[in-house]
Amino acid sequence: MYTLPKIERFNQDVLSKYHIYNSVFITLPFDSIDNTGVLLPLFTETCETGFKKEETPKEIFDFFSNKFLNNASETEKVDLMFRFIQYIERQIVLFDAIEDAAFPEVNNMEGRGSLRDIKEKSDAKEKDDELVEFLENFNVRTVLTAHPTQFYPGPVLGIINDLTEAIRQNDLLKIKQLLAQLGKTPFIQHEKPNPYDEAVSLIWYLENVFYATAGEIVHYLQKNINEGTPIQNQLIKLGFWPGGDRDGNPFVTTEITLKVADRLRTSILKCYYIEMRNLKRKLTFSGVDTLVSDLEHKLYRSVFYSKGDIFITLEELLTQLNTIREIIIEKHQSLYLDELEALLVKINLFGFHFATLDIRQNSKIHNKVFKDVVDYYLNSGSSIFPTNYYDLTEDQKIDVLSKVKGDLNPADFTDEITRSTLESVQAIKTIQKNNGEEGANRYIISNNESALNVMETFAMIRLNNWENPTVDIIPLFESVDDLQNAHSIMEQLYTNPEYAKHLKSRGNEQTIMLGFSDGTKDGGYLMANWSIYQAKISLTEISRKYGIKAIFFDGRGGPPARGGGKTHKFYASLGPKIENNEIQITVQGQTISSNFGTLDSCRYNIENLLTAGVTNQVFGKDKNELTSDETEILNQLADLGYQKYLSFKNHPKFIPYLEKMSTLKYYSKTNIGSRPSKRSKSESLDFADLRAIPFVGSWSQLKQNVPGFFGVGSALKHFEESGQWDKVSDLYHNSLFFKTLLENSMMSLAKSFLPLTAYMSKDPEFGEFWNIIHSEFLETKRLLLKIAGHKTLMENYPDGIASIQIRERIVLPLLTIQQYALLRINELNKAEVPNEDLIKVYEKIVTRSLFGNTNASRNSA
Repeated sequence: MYTLPKIERFNQDVLSKYHIYNSVFITLPFDSIDNTGVLLPLFTETCETGFKKEETPKEIFDFFSNKFLNNASETEKVDLMFRFIQYIERQIVLFDAIEDAAFPEVNNMEGRGSLRDIKEKSDAKEKDDELVEFLENFNVRTVLTAHPTQFYPGPVLGIINDLTEAIRQNDLLKIKQLLAQLGKTPFIQHEKPNPYDEAVSLIWYLENVFYATAGEIVHYLQKNINEGTPIQNQLIKLGFWPGGDRDGNPFVTTEITLKVADRLRTSILKCYYIEMRNLKRKLTFSGVDTLVSDLEHKLYRSVFYSKGDIFITLEELLTQLNTIREIIIEKHQSLYLDELEALLVKINLFGFHFATLDIRQNSKIHNKVFKDVVDYYLNSGSSIFPTNYYDLTEDQKIDVLSKVKGDLNPADFTDEITRSTLESVQAIKTIQKNNGEEGANRYIISNNESALNVMETFAMIRLNNWENPTVDIIPLFESVDDLQNAHSIMEQLYTNPEYAKHLKSRGNEQTIMLGFSDGTKDGGYLMANWSIYQAKISLTEISRKYGIKAIFFDGRGGPPARGGGKTHKFYASLGPKIENNEIQITVQGQTISSNFGTLDSCRYNIENLLTAGVTNQVFGKDKNELTSDETEILNQLADLGYQKYLSFKNHPKFIPYLEKMSTLKYYSKTNIGSRPSKRSKSESLDFADLRAIPFVGSWSQLKQNVPGFFGVGSALKHFEESGQWDKVSDLYHNSLFFKTLLENSMMSLAKSFLPLTAYMSKDPEFGEFWNIIHSEFLETKRLLLKIAGHKTLMENYPDGIASIQIRERIVLPLLTIQQYALLRINELNKAEVPNEDLIKVYEKIVTRSLFGNTNASRNSA
């Protein structure tokens, strides 16, 4: 029997089930929902018809109100809007659960990009030895961040998980119960979570998804490719930012950092305990049973009885398990050996740390902290810093910083930020003592602009009585200028004797982080992606020159505008000029739940990242190298896109448009994350302080998705008009990097809907600005379709575009309500005596509508 095409599987397992279960949802007797389920389809149809007629959101809602609401008062209309919002939020949850349940049916889990695929390819191409070597040297590190783009509170996430399982089993009674529960469960959090709350939420994914999936993947490779020989390499690593990411988050304290590290250790020990308890039921043989019981008891005490005490060391756990392994092989015919080795694989991956807690702080904060530190030493009469330190050149300061040592006491400082920053170094020491070195051994400097930024951090660590720190200092380059200067900065560091000595103690490896999010905000889509690609080439070259292995850590967000999209294709497209022994990516909010939220999706996406490395290093070492002509074309495209984006960003209406016409200011009113929406506390909006998430998310709420396409059309148009179209067309068909770049931009276009805000074209203040966006959208769409040879966007991903279209249809009424509310707020503010109470009500509607729109997109911020 033939397997149905992917789009037919999607229609059968997702679309059909959604229509069935949504009809069940409509019939459920909710007092609060009343006749919402009847009115909502009528409103959806009214929206679709209205936008085709080029009506405004206000005209659409007023028409619907006059036709169906029987002379309703404004209070009654507002009440219905809130009910629509509540209803649509739950429809989105239902669709999420159905799509998650159908994931293994819609996606070929054993097809291209799977472990089975690389095994069969290596057999066919006789590359088994190279593949084995690859597995001992390659790593994938997914780093879960605390970035606030996940709007579902914990109880709703639990319902989604249960609903997904019920749908998978076609348990209609359970589905009806869960839908009823969903209808009565609040979707909003009345208080902002603190960083520890965020950590607990994400640790759920570690315990319930990553633990099992990563272990199974490595165990499969060990058995089927490594022929049973244990893989010593930590092939899959997990990183963790909640509780350690201090950049712009004043709520991350030392106490929370240590508390999160303790929770991570307790969580992994709990996972081991559960496995040991299950093994105890199987390993009942003489000579083994007592050893297993002893381990189970010590793990139990470490998890449930202790107040931070650990009754077993990692070394003791491994030694005893290996003793058990030997006895099973020698005396018990290897009975249950497979299950024991599966546990050993997980212990090798996760140790006692589970995930590495990264510490991150902004270089501008470090500058202030370091001034405090230098002043402290100068005022105390210490000779650690010369009295003329502030008058020295940057090179002279670096020379001083490379040699300083001391024993600072954070309590000696009155400034809270200085004290907590110094305490974070002490916290790393404590975590390493309790969880092992991998518990916390990375210090990331965001907004890194110079070698001095790195050396200040290096000195700060060593001044904490840590002469040979077991910590990797990771500069994060974000702006276009910083990306272009990154190789020069790293050469300064590599040629500094003390820093070179430090790198030698760290295995001559240097992790370098590159930020897609702020890069795109700063330089536009093409320039950001191309700057990062070029930076990786020049950083690889300079690192190899000094015998250093560069490891690139990509700060990716959910949407293409923040480095998301078909991420694995980017890694498969890297040529030999880019170091690629490790794929490190940040995974935030929505992307965690959509790409790694279930065992199937997690397995699929981690396998895709692994096989991207295999494709690049084993099967296609020389295939993806760009020629000099191709490089020059990309240089031109990036520069053209950059100039177009800069002129747009520098438009006098750019900031006012975001402030007055978008939902930007409402992000700070949502209680979804502990972090403020901008870095400074000033009332005025400074573009430099604006965080990438609310920036990109606001364009997404407008359904304009500017950061994911602006400048692409203008750049391509230049080649069309100058008679050089063949050049970009050939590049698209020959370069996987360029093709993936444009395909991800197509996704941004596919999730845009300009008719929603077409009324702005007639706005006396912002009409011209909106038309600039509209014009670039149309040109980009036309030329992307032309270069791909498509008639519609994402034509080569029929299931992907089908999912987007259904989600966009579900939220169309929500978007219309949001725009209606924004228009009413502007109207009310212009009144002689503004109705402040009514303004607050409409502001609440805008804030609430953010939730459903963001959740529906799954990667909109």
